Amino acid sequence: MTVPAGGRGTTTVAPRAVRRIAERAAAEALPDGGSVLRGSAGVRGTSARISVGVRLPYPVRADEAARRIRERAVARTAALTGLSVPRAEVRVDALSAGAPAPVAPEAVEVAPGPDGGRPGPRIRAERRVPAAVLAAVGAVACGLVLADVVAVRFGGAPADWRTAVLDWAATHGPADAAVRIGGAVAALAGAWLLGCALLPGLRRRLRMAAPGPAVRAALDRKAAARILRERALGVPGVVRARVTVRRRRAGVRAGVGYGDPAEVRTEAVRVLDAALLELGLARPPALRVRVRREAGRPDAAEDGVSGGPGGPGGLRDGGEA
Repeated sequence: MTVPAGGRGTTTVAPRAVRRIAERAAAEALPDGGSVLRGSAGVRGTSARISVGVRLPYPVRADEAARRIRERAVARTAALTGLSVPRAEVRVDALSAGAPAPVAPEAVEVAPGPDGGRPGPRIRAERRVPAAVLAAVGAVACGLVLADVVAVRFGGAPADWRTAVLDWAATHGPADAAVRIGGAVAALAGAWLLGCALLPGLRRRLRMAAPGPAVRAALDRKAAARILRERALGVPGVVRARVTVRRRRAGVRAGVGYGDPAEVRTEAVRVLDAALLELGLARPPALRVRVRREAGRPDAAEDGVSGGPGGPGGLRDGGEA
């Protein structure tokens, strides 16, 4: 006997189950030393959206690892739930210390993807807090008005707050200071919301070269600065390093404990140039390296900084690499 379609029932996969499946699938594709930190999933109809945050071992090619994790998570989630996964995100939230990096690695070119290594689409901020606040304010306001209209429709009296608002609006015109201030505040709020909707945000992330079509990858500035600092500290003679990474420039201040500062800077520039290439960024920032002799060292008078821009003990070289 054939059961009618309306009586066959439905199968619903909860977002929590989809999230657990995506996390387990991502864990299967992680390199040794990596781990899954957190995940999220949403289900709408017959499609699911998944997002997984992972910790990768250092050093590792983050773009290739993220691509493998994404492909595995999409395939396993679709196969085990029967849902299509049109969008999946993999976030590299942390790096764990692995095998020590070589002191002076040779520069290697980043292998371009099928699209020629061009930067992938910009990752846009989701702006969840502004969207939630706006939705909550709108829902509360609409709910109050709807409740009052329904009460009046069934013979009740209008709420005092609504009559007070109508009376105030009837007695105050555009020339009043309160109306002008309120209009200015509303205009600023509208401009802010438009900016949240149109601007991509996430300026603290650096875009990486796309390893494949429809793949977007980004590297956090703090992670890039941490990698460059570890490479700088591996240069012979460098005992202290401070690194700042911006969208267009990476600045390194290194303290020299021994050796010739000029030779140390030359080696540091070579090592850091190679490290920037290994990050796989779409547009590597310009490198700026400054070195100086550490105070209190016995050979501080022999570092040759006299007559430089900072005088004795000042910055050794502010040139860009």
